[in-house]
Amino acid sequence: MMATIRDEQQRDLLRRGFSRRDFTRISLLLGAAAALPFYNEPALAQLSDLGPLPPDAVRVNANENPMGPCPEAAEAIHRVVQKSGRYMYDEGIKMAQTLAEQLDLKPSYAIAFPGSSDPLHRAVLAYTSPTKPLVIADPSYEAPDRAAKFIGAPVIHVPLRPDYSHDVKAMAAASPEAGLIYVCNPNNPTGTITPKTDIEWLVANKPPGAVVMIDEAYIHWSEEPFATGLVGADKDVIILRTFSKIYGMAGLRAGVSLGRPDLITKLKDYGPPSMPVTAMVGASASLAVKNLVPERRKIVADIRNDVFDWMTRKNYSFIPSVANMFMVDVKRPGQEVVQAMAAQNVYIGRVWPIWPTYVRVTVGSREDMEKFKTAFQKVMNA
Repeated sequence: MMATIRDEQQRDLLRRGFSRRDFTRISLLLGAAAALPFYNEPALAQLSDLGPLPPDAVRVNANENPMGPCPEAAEAIHRVVQKSGRYMYDEGIKMAQTLAEQLDLKPSYAIAFPGSSDPLHRAVLAYTSPTKPLVIADPSYEAPDRAAKFIGAPVIHVPLRPDYSHDVKAMAAASPEAGLIYVCNPNNPTGTITPKTDIEWLVANKPPGAVVMIDEAYIHWSEEPFATGLVGADKDVIILRTFSKIYGMAGLRAGVSLGRPDLITKLKDYGPPSMPVTAMVGASASLAVKNLVPERRKIVADIRNDVFDWMTRKNYSFIPSVANMFMVDVKRPGQEVVQAMAAQNVYIGRVWPIWPTYVRVTVGSREDMEKFKTAFQKVMNA
């Protein structure tokens, strides 16, 4: 069902440069978003999928975590199933407040969402318009780009620097009217870091009125410090967190938006997010496991470094990553390699237009990556 836009929202949208003809697309974004091709991680992952996968397929295409939820989360989810005839809205509030406390933020600075794509698209709707562009790195996670274009907001792409970090000076200068500046850190698809000092510079030097959205979906895979101090300092910053990656809950949908109350409350103006209670209790349980993040970080780092050592010995060109994915330059049209790998029952990630010879590979289990090595060497030799 298509959502309706309230009178006060219509006035705000008209003031920001949208026309009444844009309302239909905005309503679709709000009410039928899950069916839209740009909306969420699963939809984007399907760009690397050639159809239903065989049961024994190696799935290293969607930045998923094959470890799944930790035992504590699985137990909490199991316990709550019998109660899930109730909405239990408070479970989302409790989870967001727990994360805020761990990050030394006030409870009002955190709102729970079903994953991080939901608040990401709400932010595009709230802070971009036909006169307020989205500024985004290239390559980067495509969801905000697609959402902005869908509602008629201009998008400015800024290539990454030679070290694969965000070119924060170019992003700050991209448009004096920028509405939203999106920074994915570590970046998807490269798995590379933009130093915290660069992000702080961007926040201090951005155009007046612009909001910097920092997507920390992959931050736990790295040793980099969080940017949440910017939120605590009441800067024009929104940070996205998800439990899809290191916490292994991609199919359950849990996330949090962090920011000054006036910034993140605007995300709720377009309707309250619908919280899956299983995801909320699983996320809360995960936050209580003190060693979960460092243990999983080490597991994936060891597997990733083993693959990098192998690729170096084989003289394959890749971008060193600190996350659970990396980019490989296959020296020919990347989509050909995606298809050839699928023929070997190994499904790797998609290709970004700015780098047509690169493919993205998720770091899977040790078994997954051994099968990846065998298939990749065969395809490259061919």
